[in-house]
Amino acid sequence: MKQNLAMKKFFMYFFLIITSIMFFFPFYFLVVSITNASVDITRGRLLPGTHFMENFRTMLETTILTRSVWNSTIISISQTFLSIFISSLAGYGFEVHKSRGKEVIYNIILLSMMIPFAALMVPLFRLFGTISGLAPGLGIDTLFGVILPYVSTAFLVFFFRQNTKMFPKELLEAGRMDGLSELGLFLKIYIPTMKTTYAAAGIVTFMGAWNNYLWPLVILQSPRNYTVPLVISAMGSGYTIDYGSVMIAIFFTTIPTAIIFFVLQKHFVAGMVGSIK
Repeated sequence: MKQNLAMKKFFMYFFLIITSIMFFFPFYFLVVSITNASVDITRGRLLPGTHFMENFRTMLETTILTRSVWNSTIISISQTFLSIFISSLAGYGFEVHKSRGKEVIYNIILLSMMIPFAALMVPLFRLFGTISGLAPGLGIDTLFGVILPYVSTAFLVFFFRQNTKMFPKELLEAGRMDGLSELGLFLKIYIPTMKTTYAAAGIVTFMGAWNNYLWPLVILQSPRNYTVPLVISAMGSGYTIDYGSVMIAIFFTTIPTAIIFFVLQKHFVAGMVGSIK
């Protein structure tokens, strides 16, 4: 009996160690590569080198990464706050307030998740082309044009409604008895109580906005408006690629999402588990 238990533990830990190595190795290779020359990276060198400062200097001289980081920061923060606020308001309304036809509208919203974004790009581009004619600062080749299609998503509406099912409705009744308006209930009771849900939604939304590539590629035309994924993609599309500067650009642009995830990790897990219950 003890031998069987010991064997189970051995295979479990062996599997976990192998899995950990598989997930950790790409990050290790990235960290090692930022210190090596381009030729060493293509050869698969796995030991640290001495070219970090040279790669860093080349990256600054040959790219507009600083500008793209600023653009991605504006887009990601704005999109995160707008998206989680509007989507949580919708999820709250769908679950708390009763109305005829509510479920039909909700099901239509969920059905929109089945439409691939590639099928929506051409209509969206034509729409923003029309907006550009009316308000040039809000259409094509603007940061606002990147943000607007994502200010509310079907997934976040679904996510917040599922979490709202566990929200104690007695708090809302107590708030109404104290004279709070419906907006006051949402701002002063719902949001503080659902902070773990907001943290989970914020992490998912921020990471999606930071790493978004397809829509910015379509709508952004000026290099000064490029986001981080577009700049890194351009770095890797030349005739001669300096893999050292590419790796160091990737390394520095992964830091913001890594920090946000690890800071809010506990809230993220609690929020995701709460949506499943």
